[in-house]
Amino acid sequence: MTEISDFQSFNRGVIEEFRANGGKVGPPFEGSHILLLHTTGAKSGQPRISPLAYFPVDDTIFVVGSYAGSDVDPAWAHNLRAYPQARVEVGTDAYDVAARELPRAERDELYPRLVEIAPVFAQYEAKTSRVIPIFELQKA
Repeated sequence: MTEISDFQSFNRGVIEEFRANGGKVGPPFEGSHILLLHTTGAKSGQPRISPLAYFPVDDTIFVVGSYAGSDVDPAWAHNLRAYPQARVEVGTDAYDVAARELPRAERDELYPRLVEIAPVFAQYEAKTSRVIPIFELQKA
């Protein structure tokens, strides 16, 4: 099996577990805030679902395009740039959101706060030369 199909299979399992347990998942995400992000494929126009960790900061939801420190942005980030109207499942709730990629100055101010919450994001940032994007998701 290729890396991509392994990743897709892993994501399918997380999505199934999330939905079966009212938004709760076990390792490796146990105890994290997890949501399901529904986007429209930037190239395909097809619906996509990505399980993501999210950060509630000052009544706002943020998602980070770390892709575990990969040298490319995750597909969902490209999708949000092309189609910023999306949908999220948080726990047992689902609602529409409008995504906004944080400009560099805002991103640079927020990233250290997110690292305090989830230190692994410092490792992800150290692994790549790209600027890891952060998106704000506001209820639409």
